[in-house]
Amino acid sequence: MTGYVIFAHGSSVESANDAVRQVVAQAAETGRLEPCEAAFLEGGRPGLSDAVAAVAARGASEVVVIPYFLTLGLHLQRDLPELVRAVERDVPGVSIRVTPPLDGHPALSAILVERAHEAAHSQQ
Repeated sequence: MTGYVIFAHGSSVESANDAVRQVVAQAAETGRLEPCEAAFLEGGRPGLSDAVAAVAARGASEVVVIPYFLTLGLHLQRDLPELVRAVERDVPGVSIRVTPPLDGHPALSAILVERAHEAAHSQQ
């Protein structure tokens, strides 16, 4: 079975982490991504290892990590590969694949256009 972990940066502002958890829950429900967990690099819980372990405990032997980051910056180039190697050692029997970050997806430009139109119309 495939499980999913949506991996975000995390924040010391817990309401920001809660907002990520809400997006993850909505994606899990609408996309039928079960089992699915949120994970955070810093500032939030669980971390990647705990989230992968939770998904594995629910039967997943393969875990797809989906970065909730806009671009392939330092955290995804340096930190995430190190974390994945550590998790593969710590959670035996689970293989991990990592998807690209969100940049380049056509929905991002559509969201920007929508926000711009909302702002323009709210001033009228």
